[in-house]
Amino acid sequence: MTVRPRVETGKNARHESVSMTAIEGTFLVTNADDASATLRNVADSQVLTVSDNPGIEAGEVVEGTVEPEPPMEVTYTVTEVAERRTIPVETADLAPTTQATEIAAEQATGELTTVERAGEGEIHVLTVPEDETAEAAADIVDDEATLSRAARLGVDRVEVRTAEGVVSVRYLPD
Repeated sequence: MTVRPRVETGKNARHESVSMTAIEGTFLVTNADDASATLRNVADSQVLTVSDNPGIEAGEVVEGTVEPEPPMEVTYTVTEVAERRTIPVETADLAPTTQATEIAAEQATGELTTVERAGEGEIHVLTVPEDETAEAAADIVDDEATLSRAARLGVDRVEVRTAEGVVSVRYLPD
């Protein structure tokens, strides 16, 4: 005789509450007002709504811990703030470095090359149509993804340099 496990369905099924756990990480504050804030985890891009703003502001990078609020666990509470900072993203009045210019010369328009810096950070070299260089640089400065990448890399500032047809994005330590 074979004994099969009993599978309960419908009203006889047992439902166990599975609690979500705290999330510790680096978050970009994408929106904030006096009452609430929206955070994006820079490691996995998960978006979290914080129901009680502890004083954080849009554009800040926060290292800390958030926990889901019971019973539905769809909003979060900031339980610890280890560090708060801003990362400036600015256009520099400097030409791309020789290295960036050489990389750009070897790639087609529309391509991107990422180079690790000695020490901390990265350099991104983009080739763009010459008449769109200023617009491309402005888009990069205004793009939330630039700030998110900077936070993920743990750098202190982002510098955008341009020459005709070349945009160099430098993720730099202080």
